[in-house]
Amino acid sequence: MKIGIYGGTFNPIHLGHMEAAKFAAAYLKLDKLYLIPTGIPPHKQLDGAAPPPALRLEMVRLAADALGPDAEALDMELRREGRSYTLDTLRQIRAEHPGDQLFLLMGTDMFLTFHRWRDPGEIAELCTLCAFGRSEKDAETLFAVQREYLREAYGASCVTVALPRIVDISSTQLRGELARGGGREYLDDAVYGFILREGLYGVGADMKHLRLDQLRCVALSMLRRSRVAHVLGTEETAAELALRWGADQEAARRAALLHDCTKKLSGEQHEAILRQYDIRLDPTEEGEVKLYHAITGAAVARHMFGVSPEIESAIRWHTTGKADMTTLEKIIYLADYIEPNRDFCDLRQMRELAARDLDAALLLGLEMSIESLEKRGVAVNSYSVQARDYLKGKQST
Repeated sequence: MKIGIYGGTFNPIHLGHMEAAKFAAAYLKLDKLYLIPTGIPPHKQLDGAAPPPALRLEMVRLAADALGPDAEALDMELRREGRSYTLDTLRQIRAEHPGDQLFLLMGTDMFLTFHRWRDPGEIAELCTLCAFGRSEKDAETLFAVQREYLREAYGASCVTVALPRIVDISSTQLRGELARGGGREYLDDAVYGFILREGLYGVGADMKHLRLDQLRCVALSMLRRSRVAHVLGTEETAAELALRWGADQEAARRAALLHDCTKKLSGEQHEAILRQYDIRLDPTEEGEVKLYHAITGAAVARHMFGVSPEIESAIRWHTTGKADMTTLEKIIYLADYIEPNRDFCDLRQMRELAARDLDAALLLGLEMSIESLEKRGVAVNSYSVQARDYLKGKQST
């Protein structure tokens, strides 16, 4: 197996880091890519205003998610005491992967000063050095002499590549941009959303008055990457249904973006939110952990993001439905069900109905959900039964 190792302070990790990692992974045909935030840099001081290690790690995790399933953030240097030397990291990874090929990824400056690192000879024995430059011409001009020197001095195996796309920003410059209200274009959406949510680098966004584009990024920062396409698909579907049925499109988008905002939380974390906001569950909801995200998500949407009661309620009922739903509640329930990425069953009829008869589409969705649960021997929530029966009663009158 080929493993890439890319370390740095990542304060914050930005698109320049991500583009370099992505290209190097493809060029080297890596099977695994480790992103490793530095604990205490040996060559420089971390800015005194740098986020705590746990927050830097979370940004790197979000970036790793964006890079794909072969990328992973490791906290080994953050957990290790003392300065973070690459040699120690490589020794640990080599011990865990004795038969694999290791590639140490680095930028131009790191490669050109590699001979000043702690024990460059042992590092060269443990891995292949891979440096990325700004262009083919620059890379060859800058790298040729150093490649030859490192081969002769340490027996180093070196790969140098020219990046096809340059994101011309340093973390230092980016921190300044963020403090001045800019820098958005240099960050992955979820990473930017996390910075907004945590108020890092002097960003002072008011969580209860976010613009829609800001809310989108914050919402994405709260999701597993595998959930992102679904939430964005739900947003677009909700906006289309709102336009069709005369509802507030922005309210529909906000509800859709936040409908799964607590989806990835553990049962214990859901319980903590229920206690925090003194939420009493209905007896039919007790122990039904799969339903908790709608309840806790609605609470977080209200208390953290200041959404309206209408949006809060649409999030609250998007999973089970209930009797006598509002138009927005129906829209979010259906958008969650029929957005384009959903393929767990044939949804063509429901998608067609949603454009012609909102209640008929909602009834079909409820009936399909209830039938699926009954076939699997899973208890059906009473609110779903009440919603179905209410709609059937409307049909018969």
